[in-house]
Amino acid sequence: MAYTKGNSSNIIVGAAALFVKKSPGTMLAADLPAFVADTAYVQTLSASGATGGAEEFRNIGYTSNGLELQFQPDFGEVNVDQVLDVAKLFKQGMQVTMATSFAEATLENLLVAIARPDTDLPTAVGGVHTLNISAGDLGDVPVERGLVAVGSGYGGSDEVVERIYSAYRAISIENVSVSSKRDEASMFEVSFRLLPNDSGSYGKIVDRTV
Repeated sequence: MAYTKGNSSNIIVGAAALFVKKSPGTMLAADLPAFVADTAYVQTLSASGATGGAEEFRNIGYTSNGLELQFQPDFGEVNVDQVLDVAKLFKQGMQVTMATSFAEATLENLLVAIARPDTDLPTAVGGVHTLNISAGDLGDVPVERGLVAVGSGYGGSDEVVERIYSAYRAISIENVSVSSKRDEASMFEVSFRLLPNDSGSYGKIVDRTV
């Protein structure tokens, strides 16, 4: 096989569109809409739940600094007398995080960023939207939500290729700052901790050609 420097078609550039499942709780694989031929997945997600009268996924809108998915394995070490270095490594833990910045500073996005239940943002009355800032109760757990991000995939220039990131259990547990400044926009920097479902799966990454 002849040597080649590389394949530029495998280089991925571009931000992703981020969707959050409207109903809190663990997202099941069956909750994800099926792929539709010749239809971008952002369109499929936007139209999801149409038969039930309401969309199941909400577009977060503009984001900043892209999307970062980080895998942090934790390995233990076995030391023996006869070897000066570690003789064996074994996996003893795993942590997966997904980070981005919400550039649309809506109360709906803030609710997701601070991992609070929908009851903290009741239906608007007379055009007035109110987000209740609550400390919660003893023993409260952060709200889990399903996340789906749709970005560019790798492929030929004559193809439309998507890479779809799905997270079944996403929890925002990091600090979230809300600012109002003269010289910069208000954004919510959010870092989601992803947890595995009962099958040990954090989610999935799918590449597809539209």
